[in-house]
Amino acid sequence: MTILITGGAGFIGSNFIPYYLKKHPNIKVVNLDKLTYAGELSNLDEVSNNNNYTFVKGDICNRNLIEDLFNTYNFQAVIHFAAESHVDNSIEKPFEFINTNIFGTFNLLDVAKSNWMEQANQPKDQCKENRFLHISTDEVYGSLGNLGLFTENTPYAPNSPYSASKASSDFLVRSYYHTYGLNVVTTNCSNNYGPKQNDEKLIPTIIRKALLGEKIPLYGDGKNIRDWLYVEDHCNGIDLAFQKGKSGETYNIGGKNERNNLQIANKICEILDLLKPKNESYKNQIAFVKDRPGHDFRYGIDASKIENKLGWRANENFETGIKKTVNWYLKKYKA
Repeated sequence: MTILITGGAGFIGSNFIPYYLKKHPNIKVVNLDKLTYAGELSNLDEVSNNNNYTFVKGDICNRNLIEDLFNTYNFQAVIHFAAESHVDNSIEKPFEFINTNIFGTFNLLDVAKSNWMEQANQPKDQCKENRFLHISTDEVYGSLGNLGLFTENTPYAPNSPYSASKASSDFLVRSYYHTYGLNVVTTNCSNNYGPKQNDEKLIPTIIRKALLGEKIPLYGDGKNIRDWLYVEDHCNGIDLAFQKGKSGETYNIGGKNERNNLQIANKICEILDLLKPKNESYKNQIAFVKDRPGHDFRYGIDASKIENKLGWRANENFETGIKKTVNWYLKKYKA
């Protein structure tokens, strides 16, 4: 069996591929990644010599490339991570988000359909088990108040160009199931953290700025709340959804670890105060900066469907996961 994984040099993808190859040693993986600023090939050094792993540099918006890869490798599955994902960048330059997240997803779906389906709702004989797994985000649901959680039935209400582009891609995936009978599954996850995340994201930024002795910037009053999911727990959830998920269904994956940004910064500073103490607490570097436009107040995920239907459980709570994460970045930054 050969699987196409898109965006495998990104944060979640580069954690998933080593996890998956170790767990499924007989499956071949082709990693297609454009290697934008968010892709880091060195994060896959541990599998670069694995005979079941192949890297291809390329863009999911290039339909000819996608068709050539399907013809060459005869993929039995697609696990689709590739996406522009940084909200701030989507506010400044939305075009890349619309192009990659919507048009790129369409390309993948349409080429998969052409290769796997005889006609609508009739897969080719050798393609009956072929599957397209789409990785998405809780941001498609919009913003929560103080109470409640996102479920798979929460109406979509995206508030940024990023989340709107991901919502659009989710709807495209849904349409290829309902119109053509393509075997699709979608997962929507909460905020991931852990090793290999791009430096621009919140947790790596807090760690990096703290170590450099610079101001640790938090938007607004630092009270925006996110549900934090350790990346390896997410990888396990993706694998379960891929193996056991019901075709056409969506599964929300969350960590049950709601924290506001100020709590996150304080916790990281406390860990650094123990591991890399200096004359004063790193907390003194925390500074509040102008809030970003349309900043969603709170996200929180109800993961009971994937827990009850597929048996998923998070292994890390925030306290254990954040210690592992800080230690990984201390090594990366050679601190």
